[in-house]
Amino acid sequence: MHTVEKIGGTSMSRFQELMDTILIGGREGADLYNRIFVVSAYGGITNQLLEHKKSGKPGVYASFADAESEHAWRTSLTKVKESMLAKNAELFAEGTDRARADRFILERIDDAEACMDSLQKLCSYGHFKLDEHLMKVREMLASLGEAHSAYNSVLALKRAGVNARLVDLSGWHQEQHLPFDEMIRNHFDGVDLTSELPVVTGYTHCAEGLMRTFDRGYSEMTFSKIATVTNAAEAVIHKEYHLSSADPAVVDMDKIVTIGRTNYDVADQLSNLGMEAIHPKAAKGLRQQGIKLRIKNAFEPDHDGTVICQDYRSVEPCVEIIAGRRNVFGIEIFDQEMLGDSNYDIELSRLLHQLKLYVVNRDSDANSITYYVAGSRKMVNRALRLISERYPSAEVSLHKVAIVSAIGSDLKVSGILARTVNALAGAGISVQALHQSMRQVEMQCVIDQDDYEGAVKALHHALIEQEGHGDVICAA
Repeated sequence: MHTVEKIGGTSMSRFQELMDTILIGGREGADLYNRIFVVSAYGGITNQLLEHKKSGKPGVYASFADAESEHAWRTSLTKVKESMLAKNAELFAEGTDRARADRFILERIDDAEACMDSLQKLCSYGHFKLDEHLMKVREMLASLGEAHSAYNSVLALKRAGVNARLVDLSGWHQEQHLPFDEMIRNHFDGVDLTSELPVVTGYTHCAEGLMRTFDRGYSEMTFSKIATVTNAAEAVIHKEYHLSSADPAVVDMDKIVTIGRTNYDVADQLSNLGMEAIHPKAAKGLRQQGIKLRIKNAFEPDHDGTVICQDYRSVEPCVEIIAGRRNVFGIEIFDQEMLGDSNYDIELSRLLHQLKLYVVNRDSDANSITYYVAGSRKMVNRALRLISERYPSAEVSLHKVAIVSAIGSDLKVSGILARTVNALAGAGISVQALHQSMRQVEMQCVIDQDDYEGAVKALHHALIEQEGHGDVICAA
């Protein structure tokens, strides 16, 4: 019986602390094994390799895809190389391990640079188009970050006397493209989990192409697939914080509580708000196979964290989490010709999907529809223009809003709607829209963007702190 455990990039950046907590800590002998670790790139590295996840600042990939300046992507690649070598210097003193770590990543970077250089020259001929190969370039670059952190982790563990083993799923120099499941099985064939500690790259190269579907959620897909293929007893995600009743960056630490237990339905609601406990597609395999997911604070190893399973329901109806999404655009379309014409919603939804705008929620009445979307301002502006062109009689307006939600596995709390509105009114916050579905797992409040933090604090105080649900929420 083994566990599969994932470590995120921010936590990986505090690697020495991880050695003292979850990787080794006080473990000895057999207690070190029967665990598989899936590691992300060190914090910030993937942003440099691809593009910044939040700001969109171009990294190596974005500069290469732009194709306007060969100098730009080479400069970006040099910066990544410097960052990776600096991380090696931080982890290893001068010596054999440092030399091995440097040699490993420099060879990978040189190979990637040579490949991109050849591709750029090839595409200078009219018969070849760069955009046909960009996804492969993106995958190749992304894999560098995970390979770097996984290789270094194995070196450090071996130096500490642990029989660690690198499981490199990046497909580097692999001739055949294997299906996802087969790739996992082949690389774990012959691994003795009772005496070896596998450290696995978060990126998996496979015939399906993980990034094509999941983009930067690929490491969670790798984590989930390993858990299901190897029939793990439990899947564990180590973060730098607990899954708590609110964001500790907004609500004071002494006021929030660790959730303790919840279900995959709640996890999906969090994902919809961009606050993923786990990617919904990654959760699917675990859910179907009955594997429990545990979210833990990597730096509090003795804390049980939060268990997410399929059939959990809170002991009594209550709000478990106050969560939200700060930067949301409300695209409102008013057209009196809309009444009775279902094609409006179908066509508008298709257009937003084509522009890669994520629809967080929508509401409608007889002659208007409002879509609450997340995405770049550039794509939002393009959506406004295209909608106006397609429906010239419509009035199209844009609102910068935020969404704050009360979420729970059983939200059938008497008077919750009244308490929510009163709490926001008491904080001087106006509600622009309110959504509560019959399933009773989430209630969303649409508010002005500037009121986001105030709304989170007000709802947490009214629906969790004053209700005293901490003991219930944390009950095992």
